[in-house]
Formats: sequence, C-alpha cells, structure tokens
Amino acid sequence: MSGGNGAPVIEVKDLVSGYGDRLVLHGVSLAVAPAEIHVVLGPSGCGKSTLLKHLVGLLEPTSGSIRLFGDEIVGLDEDALAHLLTRIGMLFQGGALIQSMTVLENVTLPLREHTSLTPAEIERVARMKLATVGLGAYQSLFPAELSGGMRKRAALARALALDPEVVLYDEPNAGLDPVTAAGIDQLILDVRDALGITMVVVSHELISIRRIADRITMLQDGAVVAAGTAAELERSQDPRIASFFRGTLPQDPGRERRLGELFLD
Repeated sequence: MSGGNGAPVIEVKDLVSGYGDRLVLHGVSLAVAPAEIHVVLGPSGCGKSTLLKHLVGLLEPTSGSIRLFGDEIVGLDEDALAHLLTRIGMLFQGGALIQSMTVLENVTLPLREHTSLTPAEIERVARMKLATVGLGAYQSLFPAELSGGMRKRAALARALALDPEVVLYDEPNAGLDPVTAAGIDQLILDVRDALGITMVVVSHELISIRRIADRITMLQDGAVVAAGTAAELERSQDPRIASFFRGTLPQDPGRERRLGELFLD
C-alpha cells in the first residue's frame, strides 16, 4: 500500500449537510493524499454516500469547505465545477451503465462529450480502457449480458476514460460474491499502482477495507469517530469502532438486566 506526500488532493473541513430539517453530516473533516486509497466506512445510514455526493458537487452543504486539487468547490459556478470534474472519475454502486448501449459504447460516452478526438481515436482509447480492466474480449456485449463483477469493471473503464486524477467508488463490492469482490479489490490496487490515481472508496465491507485501504475515515451518525490506518482502528478501544471491526454489538449495561426480567415473571 502507498499514499503520496504533498498537499491533499481532496480536503473537506467542517462539512455540515442535510435534507430539509434533517442533518446528515455534522462537521465532517478529512484529507486525502496524492495516490492514496482512502476508505470512508461506517454503518448503513451514517452519511457515507452523502459525503461522496458532496465531493462531486451533487449536493450543496449547509456550511463547510470542500477543496479539490486546491480549489474550493462550494459555491463554484456550474461551468467551472463541470470543468473541474473532468479530472474525477466516478464508479456508482450499481454501475449506472446505459442498458441500450454496448460496453464499448458506454466507455466512449465521456470521450465523445468531453474531448475533440476523432471517432477512430475515441474507439481506440475506449478499447484500451476496457483492456485495462480485463474486458477487452467483451466490448460488444450489452450490460445485461455481463456478470455483476464484469459490470463493475465496465463502469470502472468508463470512469477511467478521461484519465482522471481521482476516482470515487460507491460500494464497489456491493452484491458480489467473495471471489469476484477480491478480484475487484485487486483491480483497484492495480489501477492505483499503475496510474498513480488518488481514490476514495465508500464501503462497509471489512475484508475489502483491510485489503485496499491506506487510510480510513469512519463515520457514525454523520460525524467522524475515527481516522487512521486499518491496523490503528482495529486496535481502538472505543466501543463504536471495536463493535464495527470485531462484529460485536456495542456494550449495553442494561441488556442483562432486561433479559433477566423476561424470565422472572
């Protein structure tokens, strides 16, 4: 594992956000170093996906700062944000492939929209990206003809189409069997090592997190409860962190008393 030195590629400070009157993120801060795989983890509903949406400007926070490549994106106008986001690839949880297009056509989409390459050049680049993720022989298939793991690989090829400096992943192993998930983890590592891409991975899959994470930010109830390496978090005595990493329920002093009362009557 690695993670470069230097100024953070992504820096979030005191981020507060919500939906209507319901706050989801409570003063979240994190920094992601160059070429780092930074995992954001926590139980379902803790705000992981909401944070990811803020990193690509899909949501506007109540307060706080989000800097990408040193540039503040909160309040940035639409055109400037769109230009900045061409430097970021996104792999959505379900892949978000267009079902009526072949795998190759899906990967050409960002190239056709954001470059002045010729159709022949676009196709050549798309074929290269599919080969990078191990799908060179499947480019003429439609998404429905692919397995779950292959759809994730196709979505990653599309995310890599514009040679991004950052790739964001939303639960990349969701719905995959253990062998396929291990293959996706290895692909994430291989792409980072080969291309030096900075990565943020939202996940709650412990096995995957242990394989890929350089550093971790753990959220609970919309707030940061821990930050560090997997080894550091696994040694934590904080019951909120220990229960997540050890698969145990948080200690509840009244549990034994309540159980006893059930059998006393």
